[in-house]
Amino acid sequence: MARTSVTFDSAGIEIAGHLYTPDAPASGPRPAIVVGHPGSGVKEQTAGLYAARLAEQGFVAIAFDSAFQGESGGLPRGLEDPAHRVEDLKAAVSFLTTRGEVDADRIGALGICASGGYVLTATGADHRIKAVATVSGVDIARQFRVGADGTQDPAVFQGMLDAAAQARTAAARGAEPAVLPIFPETAEQAGALAGEHGVDGFDYYCTPRGAHERSAKFFVWESVDKMAAFDAFQAVPLIGDRPLLQIIGTRAVTSWMAVDVHQRATGPKELFWVEGASHVDLYDKKEYVDPAVAKLTEFYTAGLGVAD
Repeated sequence: MARTSVTFDSAGIEIAGHLYTPDAPASGPRPAIVVGHPGSGVKEQTAGLYAARLAEQGFVAIAFDSAFQGESGGLPRGLEDPAHRVEDLKAAVSFLTTRGEVDADRIGALGICASGGYVLTATGADHRIKAVATVSGVDIARQFRVGADGTQDPAVFQGMLDAAAQARTAAARGAEPAVLPIFPETAEQAGALAGEHGVDGFDYYCTPRGAHERSAKFFVWESVDKMAAFDAFQAVPLIGDRPLLQIIGTRAVTSWMAVDVHQRATGPKELFWVEGASHVDLYDKKEYVDPAVAKLTEFYTAGLGVAD
């Protein structure tokens, strides 16, 4: 498997990506997969891990930094804009269609965490995506509105919208964009705020386990009101007869969102449960990633075929 640094355009913003290609020879173009990263993540983390593992299975795969994040362009830094995140995925598909080693008629998409919601929206609107899968998929807007487990007091998000409005006003008057920290300073504080799910996230993003210098660990406040009315699941019926796979851990507090998506889907669909895994365990822990990659390989082989 080889990794190449690439760039492509997404609505006028330069996107930085890593293209993973199999070492094994092929007589013709290969099926390819676009891999999206979690909110605040970068291509060097779990998205790159899954892209590399899929390349080992014979697929061309691309992991990339979303606009305003990582090595990609765009200001303000740390903006989570759902509409642009969806556009980034479509732009990655466009990029793959220009590559000689890729069969433009056999492109799939994989979204992890927040990208698990974004790929559903992108697939619903973009018929070039022939098969779509998620790992620990969520609608990040829902997560902000009602919490990872769906039980958050609505007043919490209303308060965040108040803060977002104040930040926009301050920016209009010349202040630097304010930011919303995603993680507290310690694992203990993360646990107090969000239980085991919070500790898991802290352990991945804020320790040597998965931390990366370009993973920002914050959003600018403008992200909050951009997410306010976004619905990643609205387009699920538009996926139609294209196959959908969702991989979730049996211990994931976010699994209710995958169940919601499964109920909305009208075509071939499957929920694949990884026993004992939490939401974040599926990012990088080998004992959980291995069965996820095996299932993804089976799914994409059926939906996209194999290299000739």
